[in-house]
Amino acid sequence: MTIRVGIGGWTYEPWRDNFYPAKWPHKRELEFASRQVTAIEINGTYYSTFKPASWAGWRDTVPDDFVFAVKASRFCTNRKVLADAGESIARFVGQGLTELGPKLGPILWQFMATKRFDPDDMRAFLALLPGAEAGITLRHAIQVRHESFADAAFIKMARAAGVAIVYADAADYPAIADLTGPYVYARLEQAEEVNPHGYTDAALDGWAATARTWAGGGRPDGLPYVTDTPPPAQARETFVFFINGAKVRAPAGAQALIARLRA
Repeated sequence: MTIRVGIGGWTYEPWRDNFYPAKWPHKRELEFASRQVTAIEINGTYYSTFKPASWAGWRDTVPDDFVFAVKASRFCTNRKVLADAGESIARFVGQGLTELGPKLGPILWQFMATKRFDPDDMRAFLALLPGAEAGITLRHAIQVRHESFADAAFIKMARAAGVAIVYADAADYPAIADLTGPYVYARLEQAEEVNPHGYTDAALDGWAATARTWAGGGRPDGLPYVTDTPPPAQARETFVFFINGAKVRAPAGAQALIARLRA
């Protein structure tokens, strides 16, 4: 079973007080972070593009078994008509992210919380997601945040496309736990600063059990599902990111979950 646990980004000033060693060089933060967690979701790509040399530099900085998830550009997802996103999608995937090679994990396509489910438009968008770029297989995960997506038709089209629906532990929008891809992508967004690890020990124990179930091909109990029929059981590479919420606690939360999974 492969379970990767990480954080969003690696440049965050408050982490310099409690995660990075004192006086640790800012230019070496990725080097340090990538040896404390097993994956990082690159968030800066939501706002900006980067040169191939930057991607290659990130690749060469992290350990061989490390994986990056990449958040897609807002120009691809924050639009009224998703079917018109083809040019933006091509520009995003063509900027050099394939320089990551085997260290490239899923691409996260996050939609605004106001974006409603339009079956025809979503189907057209999924058809635009490329299966490969420059000889590198691309994997996709989509995060929807409007209640209208809790629809069996959406689950069916995501499964047909082989795209994972992100499971988000969030307070402000509903979650969808249906398994639709050959991997799992979860975002834990309800960390509280009062807890040293963001989540309580009991909650972390629960997430460790849930991650093991996902990775082993099971369907965890107690999560919100849209459909009653799960896909065939299969081992799934599982990604769990501590992100948003009390971000200052994210590294500690990720490390605490990793410790539980290794115990």
